[in-house]
Amino acid sequence: MSWFRATALLLFAGPAWGLEGFVIGTGVEVDTEDAMAATLSADLGIARETWLSAAVAASRVDLPRGTSIDTLYADLGIDHWFEPIGVRAGIAYWGDSDVLSSNDYRGALYWRNDRFSISGNYEFRDFTFDIFRNDFLPGQDIEFHANGVGLSLRVELSPSVDLNLSGMDYDYNVHLGVAQNRPIVDFLSVSRLSLLNSLLDHRASAALGVDVGDSRFSLDYSTSTGIVDGRDTESVTLRFLTPVGDRSDIEFGLGVDRSDDFGSVTIFSVFLYFYG
Repeated sequence: MSWFRATALLLFAGPAWGLEGFVIGTGVEVDTEDAMAATLSADLGIARETWLSAAVAASRVDLPRGTSIDTLYADLGIDHWFEPIGVRAGIAYWGDSDVLSSNDYRGALYWRNDRFSISGNYEFRDFTFDIFRNDFLPGQDIEFHANGVGLSLRVELSPSVDLNLSGMDYDYNVHLGVAQNRPIVDFLSVSRLSLLNSLLDHRASAALGVDVGDSRFSLDYSTSTGIVDGRDTESVTLRFLTPVGDRSDIEFGLGVDRSDDFGSVTIFSVFLYFYG
């Protein structure tokens, strides 16, 4: 999810990652489909090479059939670098308990130096989907899970330019095709803030970052394929990060998501970061 991007960037940071301190981030995202998300995240250096991270977020997305879905997200992680090998682990909850919820468990083993890092990533997602629930029907819980494996790569092309690549492939223990899962399809949306957009077959992304003085520009491209309907979605996002004080930054983002089934949606975000 884009609301956790700040923490993801910190996990691949350069030498400053080893310094004790904290980063607090907060922000909002909105799109042209009337979806909105608010986020609060924090990273705390509890030892020279050990950091704890936490994030909470809430979103509301309007669906094509005239309904909406509210999503709560909570995440807790830890990262330790043994120089040059490091490990990360985390747990997360993501969902709407009345529709779809997921308990996620993830781990990673990485190697890095000042200019390069590579990470092998694993994720286990345990889903509960409640279908047919309304004022007259009690609902039916369907439980399934997915295993995800992937790689992340960061290369510093120059002192002011870096490239980040990542990909993840998921394997589900049930078949989630359209014909067998029409109730799930009713909750699909083009918005990247939608809960059901987390049901992916695979995803890949690339990001190019350029530092200009104390500011930073980044251009992100990602593509993903949904496991339910096989829908391909492409996303392009331009971000601009600049200081607003001695220990604070503001970041603006403007992006476009496009899929053949739902067309295009434009996303705007603003985040504040405080450092100590």
